[in-house]
Amino acid sequence: MIGGGILPYSVTAQESEQMTEKQFILSPIGSVHKENERTTLLLNKDVEPALRGLDEFSHVWVLWWFGRNDTQKKRSVLQVHPRRNKENPLTGVFACRAPVRPNLIGLTLCRVLSVTDNVVEIDKIDAFADTPILDLKPYIPSCDSAQASIPDWLSNRK
Repeated sequence: MIGGGILPYSVTAQESEQMTEKQFILSPIGSVHKENERTTLLLNKDVEPALRGLDEFSHVWVLWWFGRNDTQKKRSVLQVHPRRNKENPLTGVFACRAPVRPNLIGLTLCRVLSVTDNVVEIDKIDAFADTPILDLKPYIPSCDSAQASIPDWLSNRK
């Protein structure tokens, strides 16, 4: 099986009109490793061919699993004060980067330092060591950057 083990959870999505539940199985393709000042993404050997050409990009989007937050209570949180700061307005989890949410998928833009065999060395990531990696996508400025507007609480960095 590509990607190694299956996450010990099922991810459920509901179709908006039919409200029919569908199950999705996510298989990690590797994990985050941190040793001293070095951060690497160690991918399973069977997905190593998928790294071909990634070394030509300066940055990569890393999609990962917030495994430490996988409880029913944390998955049911829908609103938070961003950055755990009560001075920030109560905000829906889809309008901030809260680590609690219905589907615990994290997303980090990382600078690629090197790609060797099944190891991608990156500058840093806001995930713990041993965090499962779900996917990698190259950062493509023409697709991934946009004229943006942000709420006051974020521009004030509370």
